[in-house]
Amino acid sequence: MWYPHNTTEKEKHVTIVLSYTGRVMTEQANTEGIVGLDEPKKMTREDWRKKKELEEQRKLGNAPAEVDEEGKDINPHIPQYISSVPWYIDPSKRPTLKHQRPQRENEQQFSAIGEWYKRGVQENSVASKFRKGACENCGAITHKKKDCLERPRKVGAKYTGTNIAADEHAQIHLDLDYDGKRDRWNGYDPEEHQRIVEEYAKVDLAKRTLKAQKLQDELASGKLDQSEREHASEDEDEDKYADDIDMPGQNFDSKRRITVRNLRIREDTAKYLRNLDPNSAYYDPKTRAMRENPYYNTGMNPDEVGYAGDNFVRHSGDTITMAQTQLFAWEAYERGSEVHLQADPTKLELLHRSFKVKKEDFKEKQRESILEKYGGEGYLDAPPRELLLAQTEDYVEYSRHGAVLKGLDKAVARSKYEEDVLINNHTCIWGSYWKDGFWGYKCCHSMVKQSYCTGEAGIPTTSSTCLPLDGGLNELEEEEQPKTLLEMHQEKMKDKKKKKKSKKNKKKHNSDSSDSEDEEKKKEKLKKALDAEAKRLKHVEVMMQLDERKRPYNSLQEVKEPTEEEMEAFRMKRSRPDDPMASFLGQ
Repeated sequence: MWYPHNTTEKEKHVTIVLSYTGRVMTEQANTEGIVGLDEPKKMTREDWRKKKELEEQRKLGNAPAEVDEEGKDINPHIPQYISSVPWYIDPSKRPTLKHQRPQRENEQQFSAIGEWYKRGVQENSVASKFRKGACENCGAITHKKKDCLERPRKVGAKYTGTNIAADEHAQIHLDLDYDGKRDRWNGYDPEEHQRIVEEYAKVDLAKRTLKAQKLQDELASGKLDQSEREHASEDEDEDKYADDIDMPGQNFDSKRRITVRNLRIREDTAKYLRNLDPNSAYYDPKTRAMRENPYYNTGMNPDEVGYAGDNFVRHSGDTITMAQTQLFAWEAYERGSEVHLQADPTKLELLHRSFKVKKEDFKEKQRESILEKYGGEGYLDAPPRELLLAQTEDYVEYSRHGAVLKGLDKAVARSKYEEDVLINNHTCIWGSYWKDGFWGYKCCHSMVKQSYCTGEAGIPTTSSTCLPLDGGLNELEEEEQPKTLLEMHQEKMKDKKKKKKSKKNKKKHNSDSSDSEDEEKKKEKLKKALDAEAKRLKHVEVMMQLDERKRPYNSLQEVKEPTEEEMEAFRMKRSRPDDPMASFLGQ
């Protein structure tokens, strides 16, 4: 770049070089006119250190904060590149945060809160003749004929020139902000509410006037005393309804007129207090719901408890029937039937009933066809399994002492006779006392059945004199004197010797006759076994001729180990295919 010989270094620095469309334009200006474009001078070490110390003191709060051009404090923790104005824009400006705040000149202006569309028509100006450009139907200048909301006239105002309608208000354009567009009370006139208040005040005044007139008439007629009138005047305020009405769950203070709502009625029990076991039903504190039964693990019947969980309501009453009907409606709609539970409930109910009848008929026909084909109708009418095998599937858990922990205890079997029946002044039943092989009453020790009770006073008399009746009067047995141990031992030895002698004599006498008797018994048993085997073979032949589907089951027959006679009869009756005389056995 070429410069004149007398150009200084500062003038060279401020030369602006512009390159456009292949041309280079240079401009020189005096240093006095462009002072604002000078670069910032380089700071010395001492100035830089002082500046940093001042910034630290401002951050610690020991030095006052820097003030911008508008007189507002600048946060010392804000970085310099945000608060300082760039040197190439205006180095003379002080640090500021104006560019961070909303710019008033750039903000969009919205309508005020009191501005709204004008309603009705202009009452001041009403035209007397038709004006050019007005509505041909009603004569208003603010709209055209196609926008007219009045009833079409037979002859418009353009031709009659009479009954010119008033002009509507020229509506303003509202530019609402985000909140203004969503304000439900925007455009509401508070005077409308004042009219409602005044109307209710007039009604209240009329009621008070009628009530005062009624009390005056009753006092004049003598129906009402002066004391009653004073009491009635105190209760003129009809808002004191809670003085005489005790509402559940509320405490009303008539002096302060404050209604205090309790959290719950005192008679109610909170759901989480039903069962304090932490493993019981879960209680949701947010929705205050307890879906499961809190008494589930206690063995209590859900029908007997006061609260059985929120799910109990869903499975009680007509809820199940309603759910079944709704399910039937969905299935019927999928198959082409135009039914709906809410739209046509009567049609759906009739259709559901007919479907149930047809379904039961189909099941009955199917059951009859199966029984006719396979048989076994007698097994369907069998008594319940509990009666056959004395077994149930009811779970009962016992402790080591025999007490029931879970489940229901077995019912005590009662006889067909009356129990615990006390007669003839007895306090105990017959059989509650036992002595010397006879039954009696424990209350009086009487051995005579259906006798009259004498109480404790008759116990010594009964034990000494009263005798039991067993088909007549039994004589008193003579009391035997107690034997010594030696005498008892000698008697035992004599009895043993007698038993040994009797056994030897029986063996000798029965040894000869026992062999012959055993052979006869064996022959009789073998004969019975042969007859039974013959019957079994005939039954097998009959069963083999029947169809497999019609053969009865043999699962209920008792299976025992065969005896020797039965095995012998089976061997004798068994047919062997390799026996040459097998074909002659049946002849």
